[in-house]
Amino acid sequence: MPPLTFSPAPSPGTRRRIRLEIGIVLALSLGAAAVYSVIAIVNRLTQDVPISQQTATLNPSLSDRPVFDLIYQLLDIAFALVPVLLVLYLLWQPGRSPFRRLGFDASRPGRDLGAGLLLTLAIGLPGLGLYFAGRALGITPTIVTSGLTDQWWTIPVLILSALRSALTEELIVVGFLFTRLHELGHGRWPVIIGAAILRGSYHLYQGFGSFVGNVAMGIVFGWVYEKWGRTTPLVIAHWILDIASFVGYALVVAWFPGLVGT
Repeated sequence: MPPLTFSPAPSPGTRRRIRLEIGIVLALSLGAAAVYSVIAIVNRLTQDVPISQQTATLNPSLSDRPVFDLIYQLLDIAFALVPVLLVLYLLWQPGRSPFRRLGFDASRPGRDLGAGLLLTLAIGLPGLGLYFAGRALGITPTIVTSGLTDQWWTIPVLILSALRSALTEELIVVGFLFTRLHELGHGRWPVIIGAAILRGSYHLYQGFGSFVGNVAMGIVFGWVYEKWGRTTPLVIAHWILDIASFVGYALVVAWFPGLVGT
């Protein structure tokens, strides 16, 4: 797979527009999430209860009435994907598909799937190790990856939620941000490290173990994107990892409730 290539340096006016684009996209999506996450970790650290005795719940229930919980969940997922559509629109140029620019297409399905599976193995086990290390050190709360009740739609919604996370994080933080920052003249490793820190920051509400794990994941994913120029393997790996986390927890709760204290 060819490495990334970028256009010549833009004019000063175009540079201002690119910076504004980046600011708007992040303010509407993961940049805002990072701000809330930083505040959340400060809140955790300043409570009387130690962070190791606290809980972070992903995919919480949004209503105590199942039918409305389903409606709210689907609306939440749909509206969260709007910034992804904005990114694709901003990267669209006459004669240049934004999907092609981000390497998010079906031109290499077999290779992308294989690469995604390899990334899943490379990230999954170390990520679990960092979580348990954080728990042992008392710097990570208990992470509940599904707060949904046991309904017929729970697993499909969790799979869609995993896809939402994979698309927003990889197409915005990697695909869009790398493209625009390189157009501004920033080098490979400053972009990789900066994007990885952003990835870690919006996971800070899950504790410092998750921050470190996601920074490491961001560095690996960023290096892979720089090398291959494709986000499809990243989306595949991220989706599989989140499905395993979200659905796996929901199944444990349903089948072995005693293991999670429910």
